[in-house]
Amino acid sequence: MLTETIIEHDPWTATGLDDLAEKAARMTLRHLGLDRHGYEIAVLACDDARIAALNADYRGKPQPTNVLSWPTQDLSAEADGAPPGKPPAAGDAGHHLGDIALAFETCRREAADQSKPFSAHVTHLVVHAVLHLLGYDHVSDADATLMEGLEVEILGKLGLPDPYMQNQGLHGS
Repeated sequence: MLTETIIEHDPWTATGLDDLAEKAARMTLRHLGLDRHGYEIAVLACDDARIAALNADYRGKPQPTNVLSWPTQDLSAEADGAPPGKPPAAGDAGHHLGDIALAFETCRREAADQSKPFSAHVTHLVVHAVLHLLGYDHVSDADATLMEGLEVEILGKLGLPDPYMQNQGLHGS
């Protein structure tokens, strides 16, 4: 398994997050040609209170957000719009790409506000977070365009529509 899901908030148990996260992460790596390296990603399924504490601790923003990610290694690109560097090959022991946290209440509210199925929204957030683990960001307009384009392509391969057609983007990172 590429992803290990840790359910800390019971409502996540009925969402199929294990499968959603695995499929989204695998497709993201496959799309980028990184699917044969034995990588590992931890996914924390928590509530708004827990993610608000994490957001405060790691980003200085003491409020809930939909998704957070912590890459094991900084792979960000030096120049705007340039793709980030590739992570090291995992080898026999595997390579931990990083950790992702998802907040149930915020994800549920956003999906409802955007009239999207919860599973589609969460799948998008996982793709978004995996791209962050790989060094992609949306700090500049050029970087955002690159990252959003990849998200649309990956979600399309998963049979999901363009998430940016109706919403204004993602809040966490």
